[in-house]
Amino acid sequence: MMPALFHEKKGEFKMAFEKKDVREIEKNVFRMISDEWMLVTAQKDGKVNTMTASWGGLGVLWGKEVATLYIRPQRYTKEFIDAGEMFTLSFFGGGHMKELGYLGKVSGRDEDKIKAVDFHVEMVEGQPTFAESELVLVCRKLYEDKIKPEFFKAAEIDEKWYPDKDYHTMYIAEITGAYVKK
Repeated sequence: MMPALFHEKKGEFKMAFEKKDVREIEKNVFRMISDEWMLVTAQKDGKVNTMTASWGGLGVLWGKEVATLYIRPQRYTKEFIDAGEMFTLSFFGGGHMKELGYLGKVSGRDEDKIKAVDFHVEMVEGQPTFAESELVLVCRKLYEDKIKPEFFKAAEIDEKWYPDKDYHTMYIAEITGAYVKK
């Protein structure tokens, strides 16, 4: 367990995270990802970047608890995901939607968007997340591949979601740790 953290800027104590068995988390993953959104966060060369995502999944594959994630090639966070083998998925339980909206629209190339929304980076298993999150999944990449339009069984998927032909990279990652706010 990690000790509570003091944030001088806010002048208050934030509760630390407690490790939990991922199978004990009783949340509706469809609501968590699609309706409440998540942050995908990674670090590269000592810098942290994040993006909001509402596409993905949680399940079991190859005998492991896994997360699937989809990132378009132009997203700055993709550079961070590709630079290492680990990343985090952070969930906020439906809170901070304004901040998540901002983090999904603004690029970390252009400004310090994490600072702009007044989120506080906290490290869990050596990976960046945010003190404001309620649930954090630490993930280790197992597989990645670019979505291939020739495999679409319905043409409208390509037409609707990829008019610019900027196909997502799909990542499958093992969930190596789950942490909840104490």
